Amino acid sequence: MTDILNFSRNRCTAVEQLDDTTVRATCRLQDTQTEAFVEIMVQLPDFEIVSVTGKVPRGSEEDTQASTQPLQEVVGLRVGPGILKTIKGLVGDKGYCKQLVFMIEECCHGVILSFTKDVLLKAPKDKEKEKLFYSEMVKNNPRLYNRCAAFASGSPLVEDIDSPDPTGIDQK
Repeated sequence: MTDILNFSRNRCTAVEQLDDTTVRATCRLQDTQTEAFVEIMVQLPDFEIVSVTGKVPRGSEEDTQASTQPLQEVVGLRVGPGILKTIKGLVGDKGYCKQLVFMIEECCHGVILSFTKDVLLKAPKDKEKEKLFYSEMVKNNPRLYNRCAAFASGSPLVEDIDSPDPTGIDQK
């Protein structure tokens, strides 16, 4: 009998407002080979990252033994436009789990989306108007595209728009 490859992955990002000036975003990853955790604390109203913790309790030997100290490079950054490029520029490939860098980015997206929910609640109840509302919202803020299932490629909410340039700069 042949061996059948089994693989499953679960990644979850959560955002919690701790008080009027502090937001905590966590991203957990668990799959067949890896378990990892990242938490960022963001100070409002400036959206400044004030602390970062990361851990890889299960994964490749290289990932579990590597220092998460380079993650501290993002402390002091502000969550907003350009954050992903800045994170990659500061942290880049410094010899530890690249997944943790992606998870920090996911935490930042979670913070941004959590402050988008008030706008989402203003969506019209009529299905066609609702679809147009969300489509226009993504056109006006292309960084939302592919950041959650509702705004992912193939979603009926964004099916009538071309894949927007997330940088806001026309690449043509």
